[in-house]
Amino acid sequence: MIAYFATILIMILIAPVLLSFIKAVKMVLFYKRPVSLMQGYRNFEKLLCKETLISHESSSVTRIAPFIVLAPLLLTLFFLPPVAKGAYFVNFVDAFTITGLISLSTFFLMLLGLDSGSSFGGMGASREAFISALVEPAMILTIFSVSMMANDLGIAQAGVNLNNHFPQEHMASFLFAGISFFILLVAENGRIPVDNPETHLELTMVHEAMILDIGGFYLALIESAASIKFVIFASLFASLFLPFGLDLPVFWAIGLFILKLFFVALLVALLEVNTAKLRLFKVPNLLGIAIVFSFLSLITFYVLGA
Repeated sequence: MIAYFATILIMILIAPVLLSFIKAVKMVLFYKRPVSLMQGYRNFEKLLCKETLISHESSSVTRIAPFIVLAPLLLTLFFLPPVAKGAYFVNFVDAFTITGLISLSTFFLMLLGLDSGSSFGGMGASREAFISALVEPAMILTIFSVSMMANDLGIAQAGVNLNNHFPQEHMASFLFAGISFFILLVAENGRIPVDNPETHLELTMVHEAMILDIGGFYLALIESAASIKFVIFASLFASLFLPFGLDLPVFWAIGLFILKLFFVALLVALLEVNTAKLRLFKVPNLLGIAIVFSFLSLITFYVLGA
Protein backbone atom coordinates (compact mmCIF):
# COMPACT_ATOMS: atom_id res chain seq x y z
CA MET A 1 0.00 0.00 0.00
CA ILE A 2 2.91 2.38 0.75
CA ALA A 3 4.39 1.74 -2.71
CA TYR A 4 0.92 2.33 -4.22
CA PHE A 5 0.49 5.81 -2.74
CA ALA A 6 4.19 6.64 -3.17
CA THR A 7 3.91 5.92 -6.90
CA ILE A 8 0.85 8.16 -7.24
CA LEU A 9 2.61 10.98 -5.37
CA ILE A 10 5.73 10.57 -7.53
CA MET A 11 3.68 10.78 -10.74
CA ILE A 12 1.97 13.96 -9.55
CA LEU A 13 5.28 15.54 -8.60
CA ILE A 14 7.14 14.45 -11.73
CA ALA A 15 4.40 15.50 -14.18
CA PRO A 16 5.59 19.15 -14.58
CA VAL A 17 9.21 17.95 -14.77
CA LEU A 18 8.47 15.69 -17.74
CA LEU A 19 7.03 18.56 -19.79
CA SER A 20 9.99 20.76 -18.85
CA PHE A 21 12.30 17.91 -19.85
CA ILE A 22 10.70 17.73 -23.31
CA LYS A 23 11.21 21.48 -23.78
CA ALA A 24 14.81 21.26 -22.50
CA VAL A 25 15.68 18.42 -24.91
CA LYS A 26 14.19 20.33 -27.83
CA MET A 27 16.16 23.47 -26.92
CA VAL A 28 19.40 21.47 -26.67
CA LEU A 29 18.80 19.96 -30.10
CA PHE A 30 18.14 23.46 -31.46
CA TYR A 31 21.48 24.61 -29.94
CA LYS A 32 19.76 26.82 -27.40
CA ARG A 33 20.23 27.13 -23.67
CA PRO A 34 17.81 24.61 -22.10
CA VAL A 35 15.20 25.56 -19.55
CA SER A 36 15.41 24.27 -16.01
CA LEU A 37 13.57 21.04 -15.22
CA MET A 38 11.90 22.99 -12.40
CA GLN A 39 10.38 25.49 -14.85
CA GLY A 40 6.98 23.81 -14.57
CA TYR A 41 6.90 24.45 -10.83
CA ARG A 42 7.99 28.05 -11.35
CA ASN A 43 5.20 28.61 -13.84
CA PHE A 44 2.70 27.08 -11.40
CA GLU A 45 3.91 29.36 -8.60
CA LYS A 46 3.73 32.38 -10.91
CA LEU A 47 0.14 31.57 -11.88
CA LEU A 48 -0.88 31.20 -8.24
CA CYS A 49 0.46 34.68 -7.51
CA LYS A 50 -1.51 36.25 -10.37
CA GLU A 51 -5.06 37.51 -10.22
CA THR A 52 -7.70 35.01 -11.33
CA LEU A 53 -9.36 36.48 -14.41
CA ILE A 54 -12.27 35.12 -16.44
CA SER A 55 -14.29 36.44 -19.35
CA HIS A 56 -17.24 38.74 -18.62
CA GLU A 57 -19.42 36.61 -20.90
CA SER A 58 -18.67 33.38 -19.02
CA SER A 59 -21.09 31.69 -16.64
CA SER A 60 -20.57 29.57 -13.52
CA VAL A 61 -19.31 26.77 -15.79
CA THR A 62 -15.95 28.55 -16.03
CA ARG A 63 -15.63 28.55 -12.23
CA ILE A 64 -16.45 24.84 -11.96
CA ALA A 65 -14.89 23.37 -15.10
CA PRO A 66 -11.16 23.67 -14.14
CA PHE A 67 -11.76 21.48 -11.08
CA ILE A 68 -13.67 18.86 -13.09
CA VAL A 69 -10.99 18.91 -15.79
CA LEU A 70 -8.40 17.97 -13.16
CA ALA A 71 -10.45 15.60 -10.96
CA PRO A 72 -10.97 12.67 -13.41
CA LEU A 73 -7.27 12.68 -14.26
CA LEU A 74 -6.30 12.52 -10.59
CA LEU A 75 -8.76 9.64 -10.19
CA THR A 76 -7.20 7.85 -13.16
CA LEU A 77 -3.83 7.82 -11.39
CA PHE A 78 -5.29 5.39 -8.83
CA PHE A 79 -6.22 2.90 -11.58
CA LEU A 80 -2.87 2.61 -13.36
CA PRO A 81 -0.79 -0.60 -13.35
CA PRO A 82 1.60 -1.12 -10.40
CA VAL A 83 5.29 -0.37 -10.78
CA ALA A 84 6.62 -2.79 -8.14
CA LYS A 85 5.92 -6.44 -7.40
CA GLY A 86 3.37 -6.95 -4.64
CA ALA A 87 2.19 -3.34 -4.70
CA TYR A 88 -1.53 -2.75 -4.34
CA PHE A 89 -3.53 -2.07 -7.50
CA VAL A 90 -7.16 -1.73 -8.61
CA ASN A 91 -8.03 -4.58 -10.96
CA PHE A 92 -11.62 -3.90 -12.07
CA VAL A 93 -10.77 -0.96 -14.36
CA ASP A 94 -10.74 -1.70 -18.08
CA ALA A 95 -10.13 0.28 -21.29
CA PHE A 96 -13.62 1.81 -21.23
CA THR A 97 -13.18 3.22 -17.72
CA ILE A 98 -9.77 4.79 -18.38
CA THR A 99 -10.89 6.25 -21.71
CA GLY A 100 -14.15 7.48 -20.18
CA LEU A 101 -12.40 9.35 -17.37
CA ILE A 102 -9.98 11.02 -19.79
CA SER A 103 -12.88 11.88 -22.11
CA LEU A 104 -14.80 13.42 -19.20
CA SER A 105 -11.86 15.72 -18.52
CA THR A 106 -11.66 16.65 -22.20
CA PHE A 107 -15.41 17.31 -22.33
CA PHE A 108 -15.28 19.88 -19.52
CA LEU A 109 -12.22 21.46 -21.09
CA MET A 110 -14.27 21.96 -24.26
CA LEU A 111 -17.13 23.39 -22.16
CA LEU A 112 -14.64 25.81 -20.64
CA GLY A 113 -13.62 27.00 -24.11
CA LEU A 114 -17.20 27.38 -25.28
CA ASP A 115 -18.31 29.18 -22.11
CA SER A 116 -15.85 32.03 -22.65
CA GLY A 117 -18.02 33.32 -25.50
CA SER A 118 -14.98 34.09 -27.66
CA SER A 119 -14.38 32.91 -31.19
CA PHE A 120 -11.03 31.41 -30.15
CA GLY A 121 -12.62 29.30 -27.42
CA GLY A 122 -15.29 27.93 -29.75
CA MET A 123 -12.72 27.24 -32.44
CA GLY A 124 -10.44 25.37 -30.04
CA ALA A 125 -13.34 23.37 -28.56
CA SER A 126 -14.58 22.28 -32.00
CA ARG A 127 -11.07 21.21 -33.01
CA GLU A 128 -10.62 19.33 -29.75
CA ALA A 129 -13.92 17.50 -30.29
CA PHE A 130 -12.84 16.68 -33.85
CA ILE A 131 -9.58 15.13 -32.63
CA SER A 132 -11.07 13.36 -29.59
CA ALA A 133 -13.73 11.66 -31.72
CA LEU A 134 -10.93 9.89 -33.59
CA VAL A 135 -8.63 9.26 -30.62
CA GLU A 136 -11.06 7.60 -28.21
CA PRO A 137 -12.15 4.59 -30.37
CA ALA A 138 -8.55 3.85 -31.27
CA MET A 139 -7.51 4.06 -27.62
CA ILE A 140 -10.20 1.60 -26.53
CA LEU A 141 -9.24 -0.85 -29.28
CA THR A 142 -5.52 -0.56 -28.51
CA ILE A 143 -5.82 -1.10 -24.75
CA PHE A 144 -8.36 -3.88 -25.32
CA SER A 145 -5.96 -5.62 -27.70
CA VAL A 146 -3.09 -5.46 -25.20
CA SER A 147 -5.40 -6.66 -22.43
CA MET A 148 -6.39 -9.68 -24.51
CA MET A 149 -2.72 -10.52 -25.09
CA ALA A 150 -2.20 -10.28 -21.32
CA ASN A 151 -5.25 -12.55 -20.68
CA ASP A 152 -6.97 -10.00 -18.44
CA LEU A 153 -9.26 -7.07 -19.28
CA GLY A 154 -8.21 -5.22 -16.13
CA ILE A 155 -5.48 -2.79 -17.12
CA ALA A 156 -3.52 -3.12 -13.87
CA GLN A 157 -3.53 -6.92 -13.92
CA ALA A 158 -2.68 -6.84 -17.62
CA GLY A 159 0.48 -4.86 -16.81
CA VAL A 160 1.44 -7.44 -14.16
CA ASN A 161 0.77 -10.37 -16.53
CA LEU A 162 2.84 -8.79 -19.31
CA ASN A 163 5.76 -8.48 -16.89
CA ASN A 164 5.42 -12.08 -15.71
CA HIS A 165 4.94 -13.55 -19.17
CA PHE A 166 5.77 -11.40 -22.17
CA PRO A 167 3.66 -12.53 -25.20
CA GLN A 168 6.53 -13.28 -27.59
CA GLU A 169 4.19 -15.41 -29.69
CA HIS A 170 2.05 -12.29 -30.30
CA MET A 171 4.92 -9.92 -31.06
CA ALA A 172 3.35 -8.59 -34.29
CA SER A 173 0.09 -7.68 -32.53
CA PHE A 174 2.05 -6.16 -29.67
CA LEU A 175 4.10 -3.92 -31.98
CA PHE A 176 0.99 -2.77 -33.87
CA ALA A 177 -0.66 -1.83 -30.57
CA GLY A 178 2.48 0.00 -29.41
CA ILE A 179 2.65 2.12 -32.57
CA SER A 180 -1.04 2.96 -32.30
CA PHE A 181 -0.80 3.94 -28.62
CA PHE A 182 2.22 6.17 -29.17
CA ILE A 183 0.35 8.09 -31.89
CA LEU A 184 -2.59 8.46 -29.50
CA LEU A 185 -0.24 9.67 -26.74
CA VAL A 186 1.00 12.44 -29.02
CA ALA A 187 -2.49 13.39 -30.24
CA GLU A 188 -4.30 13.37 -26.90
CA ASN A 189 -1.62 15.49 -25.24
CA GLY A 190 -1.60 18.09 -28.01
CA ARG A 191 1.98 17.55 -29.10
CA ILE A 192 3.53 18.08 -32.55
CA PRO A 193 2.53 17.05 -35.21
CA VAL A 194 -1.12 17.22 -34.01
CA ASP A 195 -0.87 20.44 -32.01
CA ASN A 196 1.84 22.78 -30.79
CA PRO A 197 1.52 23.61 -27.07
CA GLU A 198 3.95 26.51 -27.38
CA THR A 199 2.18 28.53 -30.06
CA HIS A 200 -0.53 31.17 -29.90
CA LEU A 201 -1.01 31.45 -33.64
CA GLU A 202 -4.77 31.46 -34.20
CA LEU A 203 -4.62 29.19 -37.26
CA THR A 204 -2.93 26.36 -35.34
CA MET A 205 -4.23 26.61 -31.76
CA VAL A 206 -6.27 23.77 -30.29
CA HIS A 207 -5.60 23.39 -26.56
CA GLU A 208 -4.33 26.94 -26.08
CA ALA A 209 -7.39 28.44 -27.77
CA MET A 210 -9.69 27.00 -25.10
CA ILE A 211 -7.79 28.56 -22.19
CA LEU A 212 -6.98 32.01 -23.55
CA ASP A 213 -9.70 33.70 -21.47
CA ILE A 214 -8.74 32.42 -18.03
CA GLY A 215 -5.77 33.14 -15.80
CA GLY A 216 -4.40 32.81 -12.30
CA PHE A 217 -5.53 29.87 -10.18
CA TYR A 218 -7.89 28.45 -12.84
CA LEU A 219 -5.13 28.43 -15.44
CA ALA A 220 -2.81 26.73 -12.94
CA LEU A 221 -5.39 23.94 -12.56
CA ILE A 222 -5.66 23.50 -16.33
CA GLU A 223 -1.88 23.41 -16.79
CA SER A 224 -1.63 20.88 -13.96
CA ALA A 225 -4.28 18.74 -15.66
CA ALA A 226 -2.30 18.84 -18.93
CA SER A 227 0.87 17.65 -17.22
CA ILE A 228 -0.96 14.89 -15.33
CA LYS A 229 -2.63 13.70 -18.55
CA PHE A 230 0.80 13.33 -20.12
CA VAL A 231 2.13 11.34 -17.18
CA ILE A 232 -0.95 9.06 -17.36
CA PHE A 233 -0.30 8.23 -21.00
CA ALA A 234 3.44 7.88 -20.39
CA SER A 235 2.75 5.55 -17.46
CA LEU A 236 0.38 3.40 -19.52
CA PHE A 237 2.96 3.18 -22.30
CA ALA A 238 5.72 2.29 -19.82
CA SER A 239 3.63 -0.35 -18.03
CA LEU A 240 1.99 -1.99 -21.06
CA PHE A 241 4.62 -1.66 -23.79
CA LEU A 242 7.82 -1.65 -21.70
CA PRO A 243 6.71 -4.40 -19.27
CA PHE A 244 9.83 -5.18 -17.28
CA GLY A 245 11.29 -4.32 -13.89
CA LEU A 246 8.36 -5.29 -11.68
CA ASP A 247 10.41 -8.07 -10.04
CA LEU A 248 13.07 -5.69 -8.77
CA PRO A 249 13.09 -4.41 -5.17
CA VAL A 250 10.58 -1.63 -4.60
CA PHE A 251 13.14 1.20 -4.62
CA TRP A 252 14.79 0.01 -7.84
CA ALA A 253 11.44 -0.75 -9.49
CA ILE A 254 10.20 2.80 -8.85
CA GLY A 255 13.51 4.22 -10.08
CA LEU A 256 13.29 2.17 -13.29
CA PHE A 257 9.70 3.32 -13.77
CA ILE A 258 10.82 6.96 -13.54
CA LEU A 259 13.50 6.26 -16.16
CA LYS A 260 10.80 4.79 -18.42
CA LEU A 261 8.75 7.98 -18.08
CA PHE A 262 11.73 10.09 -19.07
CA PHE A 263 12.42 7.73 -21.99
CA VAL A 264 8.86 8.25 -23.27
CA ALA A 265 9.31 12.02 -22.87
CA LEU A 266 12.58 11.78 -24.81
CA LEU A 267 10.81 9.97 -27.66
CA VAL A 268 8.17 12.70 -27.79
CA ALA A 269 10.86 15.41 -27.84
CA LEU A 270 12.75 13.70 -30.68
CA LEU A 271 9.51 13.34 -32.65
CA GLU A 272 8.69 17.03 -32.22
CA VAL A 273 12.16 18.11 -33.32
CA ASN A 274 12.08 16.00 -36.49
CA THR A 275 8.50 16.63 -37.63
CA ALA A 276 6.42 19.67 -38.49
CA LYS A 277 2.88 20.37 -37.35
CA LEU A 278 0.26 18.94 -39.67
CA ARG A 279 -2.53 20.98 -41.16
CA LEU A 280 -5.77 20.41 -39.27
CA PHE A 281 -7.43 18.51 -42.11
CA LYS A 282 -4.45 16.15 -42.37
CA VAL A 283 -4.68 15.17 -38.70
CA PRO A 284 -7.37 12.53 -39.45
CA ASN A 285 -4.86 10.80 -41.73
CA LEU A 286 -2.47 10.40 -38.80
CA LEU A 287 -5.20 9.30 -36.40
CA GLY A 288 -6.53 6.98 -39.09
CA ILE A 289 -3.15 5.26 -39.03
CA ALA A 290 -3.61 4.73 -35.26
CA ILE A 291 -7.07 3.24 -35.83
CA VAL A 292 -5.72 0.97 -38.59
CA PHE A 293 -2.86 -0.26 -36.39
CA SER A 294 -5.26 -0.94 -33.51
CA PHE A 295 -7.51 -2.98 -35.83
CA LEU A 296 -4.46 -4.77 -37.24
CA SER A 297 -3.40 -5.63 -33.70
CA LEU A 298 -6.77 -7.21 -32.93
CA ILE A 299 -7.07 -8.99 -36.27
CA THR A 300 -3.51 -10.31 -36.14
CA PHE A 301 -4.10 -11.58 -32.61
CA TYR A 302 -7.43 -13.29 -33.29
CA VAL A 303 -6.98 -14.53 -36.84
CA LEU A 304 -3.26 -15.23 -37.18
CA GLY A 305 -2.40 -15.66 -33.51
CA ALA A 306 0.73 -13.60 -34.10
